[in-house]
Amino acid sequence: MIPINPIKTLLYATDLSEGAIYALRYAVRMADALDAHVHVVHALRPLSEEARITLRTYVTDPQMRAAAVDDRLAAAREVMAERQKAFWDEPDPVCAARRDRIAAIEIIEGNPPDVILRHAATIGADMILMGSHEHGFSHTFLGTVAKRVMRRSRIPTLIIPYPQDSERTPR
Repeated sequence: MIPINPIKTLLYATDLSEGAIYALRYAVRMADALDAHVHVVHALRPLSEEARITLRTYVTDPQMRAAAVDDRLAAAREVMAERQKAFWDEPDPVCAARRDRIAAIEIIEGNPPDVILRHAATIGADMILMGSHEHGFSHTFLGTVAKRVMRRSRIPTLIIPYPQDSERTPR
């Protein structure tokens, strides 16, 4: 019989969509129930070659080009901070008490499935959690990133479907 390792380190991968807060709530509740910690990661897709060509063509100053690229990371950090603030500003004291379950919040540039899997290995994650594609099961069964992570992951991977109504949101 193969032993099942305890789940103490969860990697929650977010796409920073508004609906992703539901999956974060789920991850934090699961971490609380398991006496585990959550590492939050967002994979910032690299600029496409077309975008790089466009920048080189229309922004001739190398410093301004570098600033434009850096602004992408700053914008992602800002959205991440907004999502975290919205999550923790809720008046429920039970939610606030779970704040210590978040071990780290990171934004890493790269191909999302690769970033998620590499980061899971780096932190020694016991499980990966991701929200389903925001359009849910009617659009595609799962988003492309979730499918690729599930296919390549060597640890349990949980896909959390977004609820159709806000009344089912876990606290």
